[in-house]
Amino acid sequence: MPFKVKLLRHLRLLFITICFFGSYKAKAQFTLGGYSNSHYAGIHGVPNNPAMAAGTHYKWDVNIAGINAAAGNTYIRFPRSILLHPPDSLEGMRKNRDYFLDTAGTGRQFAWGNVDVMMPSVLYSIDELSAVAFTWRVRAMANGGNITSDVANFFAQDFPNPAFANKRYDMEWGNGSFHWWNEFGLTYARVLKDDGNTVFKAGATLKLLSGIGAGYAQVEGASFVMNSRTAGEISDGTLKMGYSDALARWDRPNLSNYKVFGNMGVGMDVGITYEWREAIDGLTGYDDSQWNPEADDYRLRIGVSITDLGSITYKKDPNSKDLDLRTENVNTSDLRLRNNEGWQQYYRRISTYFNELPTEEKFRMNTPAALNITADYNIDGRFFVNAGGRMALNAGKFDPSKTYVISYFQVTPRYDARFVGGYLPMSVNRNGQFDAGVGLRLGPLVIGSTTMLSNLFQKNKNRLDGFLALRIIPIKRGADKVGCPGTNF
Repeated sequence: MPFKVKLLRHLRLLFITICFFGSYKAKAQFTLGGYSNSHYAGIHGVPNNPAMAAGTHYKWDVNIAGINAAAGNTYIRFPRSILLHPPDSLEGMRKNRDYFLDTAGTGRQFAWGNVDVMMPSVLYSIDELSAVAFTWRVRAMANGGNITSDVANFFAQDFPNPAFANKRYDMEWGNGSFHWWNEFGLTYARVLKDDGNTVFKAGATLKLLSGIGAGYAQVEGASFVMNSRTAGEISDGTLKMGYSDALARWDRPNLSNYKVFGNMGVGMDVGITYEWREAIDGLTGYDDSQWNPEADDYRLRIGVSITDLGSITYKKDPNSKDLDLRTENVNTSDLRLRNNEGWQQYYRRISTYFNELPTEEKFRMNTPAALNITADYNIDGRFFVNAGGRMALNAGKFDPSKTYVISYFQVTPRYDARFVGGYLPMSVNRNGQFDAGVGLRLGPLVIGSTTMLSNLFQKNKNRLDGFLALRIIPIKRGADKVGCPGTNF
């Protein structure tokens, strides 16, 4: 099988769960647990906290290319065989063989997908106190969900299934959204205070955003009953729907729709770090072959940042409409996606069954704003423990036109040397899912996954991710020196 075909099949599988019931949720940052908060992260630490650009071990650092991708859900699991040999289409997949549903679930169901590509980017340290950086990222996210398990079962199990007839179902809120955009970031970071024991740093990234395509759909306050396979009633509910004209004119292959500059917007990241440093006793190891050798002298570092503040305005396609879903009689079989029917054809067809509501000609797609808090403890200069959390700031039902992150808490023991690093991220997300992974930094190459280890012990899987990046870092050879730095000049 040609490599390109095999790759496309695997990428398709990443989003099978998204297509299955149309709801998503994403992690949404260029990050690998533990590594992104390392003092050796350089340019790769900037997207999570711009203050990390100041006071690094690097006079300069260049990212050649990097990618962080993730996909998963809470409702559907897949066997390992499907991951190794993805199907050509969804139609050929069989329930309880190629996928398994969490029909007994009691919580709400979600799915997510995220791709973040860091294009050529650079960090430059002006001096030991200040630095600038330029980052170019191409990002795509799909997120949503928030539907109850009984509603998911209603639509996922051979809809319209007579076994679910004559029962009322309520959908207080269910949504899905997609966004593909460029961002060009200019970062400035500086050490604000350094008294020997405490160091305060601050940084900000101003972003020029360029939107390629976006869309959203949100059902609110819906209540429905299926009387038979061909008859149903929706007593309440509205659908808010919008997608950009670029999505309406989508071409194949998908990458042919990419544009560097399209719908314009602005964004911003801001961050601070605090470092507590123990008193130097004059006998610590000192290595003047590195730029800023005191970059990792802290015992404890705490960082706080707010990332992805911003939005992009799109013109709505004329065919995207808000709908009043109330109807006394609808043929439930007509609500199914027909064979060879595209999503736009499907939406235009079902919109004729309901009444149109007034809607705006444009919509503003908000980027996935998040609060990030980290604590990094230096055990002995080589071994560290990092703890951190990310909380979505715009994941509520207010304003459906947005993408948002999945909130999580993560602990990562790590080993960090100049050219080698090892990371063991362990995390729990807001859905109660536990993951464990591994990451490696080998000179200019960084590779890892936050789900690799946990997936090894799971027969059927419902989430996976990966991180891969290649850098150019300065290499300066020299001998380590012992004693007070002031005696080595």
